[in-house]
Amino acid sequence: MGRCRVFEPVSLQTVARNVVRKVVRKVARAWALMLCAATAAAPASAQTLPTFTATERASILRHGPWPPPLARDPANAQDGRAQAIALGRRLFFDPSLSAEGDLSCASCHDPATAFQDGRRTPKYGTRNTPSLLDVAQQRWFGWGGASDSLWAASLAPMSSANEMGPPRLDSATLIQHAKALAAYQATLVSPRTTFDAFRDALARGDSRAAAAYPLAAQRGLRIFVGEGRCNVCHSGPLFSNGEFADIGVPFFVPDGVDSGRHDGLKSLMTSVHNRLGPHNDAGAARDPRAVLTRQLDMQPRHFGEFRVPGLRNVANTAPFMHDGSLPTLADVVRHYSELNEERLHADGERILRPLKLTAEQTADLVAFLQSLSR
Repeated sequence: MGRCRVFEPVSLQTVARNVVRKVVRKVARAWALMLCAATAAAPASAQTLPTFTATERASILRHGPWPPPLARDPANAQDGRAQAIALGRRLFFDPSLSAEGDLSCASCHDPATAFQDGRRTPKYGTRNTPSLLDVAQQRWFGWGGASDSLWAASLAPMSSANEMGPPRLDSATLIQHAKALAAYQATLVSPRTTFDAFRDALARGDSRAAAAYPLAAQRGLRIFVGEGRCNVCHSGPLFSNGEFADIGVPFFVPDGVDSGRHDGLKSLMTSVHNRLGPHNDAGAARDPRAVLTRQLDMQPRHFGEFRVPGLRNVANTAPFMHDGSLPTLADVVRHYSELNEERLHADGERILRPLKLTAEQTADLVAFLQSLSR
């Protein structure tokens, strides 16, 4: 005979309890699936976004709007004139300006590489070639600030035997060409970026539009305006205070040292092409920017200081620093993360300190910097 299974009697109460448990489990699974699907399909919600304090929001808003209105340079009567801009554009790409007829402004400031050359340093010098994008927004020109106007900065390479010179043109024609070149360069403005869209969304209180800004970039931005204090020097719409700083990058060069702002001031204050000189089209008395040049005072602390560059389009302008010594943005962030304070001035560049960022924080700060370029 086969074996018979014996079933224990089950109460109706037990059956009901088991049914309820099964129903609860099914409902819970259904809700979990719905939440997963909604999370995958929807953009980042307000709950997943970093929360910026009122102080941080105010700091972010000061980095715009972009682009700002261009102010004409009173020292250059050609600034903003269509004919001068057209002439400047033609001269910019004309190698006949150089002594050997083989070098133009575009040879080092190539439009294809954000108006710089992508090299650590050019063949003729020891300083990295800066981008010309947004150059008209600057106050001083060159890594050491040896010029106080864009036209004077344009004149320098045409007159230098180490670059395009010695000049084949008379002084008056050179100055005329330099002012036309400056008029053209003043039109070189970097495009709006994802950061600008985020900044403007914050300004108008549009949380949906702000949520489109990558989370990593938002976290990096919070470091930038928060504990990193990067915006102390990289301030305003250009992301630069327009001044000079010692950031602990060595200033030794093959022939000795590059004194940076110290040497730049020496050149600027003795130049006949500065804003106090006879070639200022408005005259020093009527040029409000001339006041800054008149008040310059060279001090020992300027030794080893270099111009704080603007950060717009920064991801497209590698390598970095005045000597081109840092190949990537990650290297730049690591420099500040592991800052060697012993390389700073003895009297202390107290706004700088090692940030000691984690790998994730480094990646977030790089993501933010990249958002200033696209």
